[in-house]
Amino acid sequence: MIITNKLNLPSQFVRLARREYICEPNEYRVTSLLKGVRETILERRHQHQIERDVSDMVWLLFGSAVHAILEKHEEDEDELKEERIKIPFGDYILSGQFDLYSDNTKIVTDYKTASVWKLIFGDFEDWRRQLLIYCFMLRSIGFEAKEGQIIAFLKDHSKRDAKIKADYPPLPVQTVKFKFKEEDFIECEEWLTARFAEIAAAEKLSDEELPICTPQERWNSGDKFAVLRKGRKTPLRVLDSKEEAQRWVAENGGDEIQVRSGEDKKCLDYCSVCEFCSYYKEKVVNRL
Repeated sequence: MIITNKLNLPSQFVRLARREYICEPNEYRVTSLLKGVRETILERRHQHQIERDVSDMVWLLFGSAVHAILEKHEEDEDELKEERIKIPFGDYILSGQFDLYSDNTKIVTDYKTASVWKLIFGDFEDWRRQLLIYCFMLRSIGFEAKEGQIIAFLKDHSKRDAKIKADYPPLPVQTVKFKFKEEDFIECEEWLTARFAEIAAAEKLSDEELPICTPQERWNSGDKFAVLRKGRKTPLRVLDSKEEAQRWVAENGGDEIQVRSGEDKKCLDYCSVCEFCSYYKEKVVNRL
């Protein structure tokens, strides 16, 4: 990846950013597997062409800085800290680095920066999957990992909202915990097998032929259905499904139901390989 520094930030920022992007042959990190296969393959193929400015990576760098501070804490005898584990998985190497593991509690801990909205919506499946894979990897080398927890630093936390909103996180640091059962580890192995099979197939395809990322992987906001009336500029109502819109029309009237396609938020603002992606060029750019 080409890291630019348009604001002339300290060179340490640039070095820290560059350290995050190293692809090894036949080796896939857990964080890469959690992305869409198209995004993962494009990142590897175009790693020397991707350009990002260090100023756009502020929260990644903040997370790395938090990790650096915590690294100074000397782990106990029963703990592993900032360890990168590599295990063979078929024709590939599965690589993962967690922040802390306690063999006493059997808990894997990872530190993350996040938005308060992730906590409010309870959108934790990606966190759960990542911790489950870390536990699976630890178990494969002889540890008894059973649980995981995310220590989330909420970058947009508001003290005012915490005081007046009942569903708002009360503090800017929150812990989200996960307990895993034996069937979870069986499902995890099946998921990894399927994911590596997808990657093996995708590696043989051209950029344009790669499978399109799913709506969830594109952070698609979901289609909306607007009830319109002739002669009126604004919709009477905007609903989440066609069935809801049809019921609303039957009960309240309206002349037309218009489908408003959901936005692919990751493609628009957070995908580093969008300029190499045919879906982005054909579907997303044309909507702008």
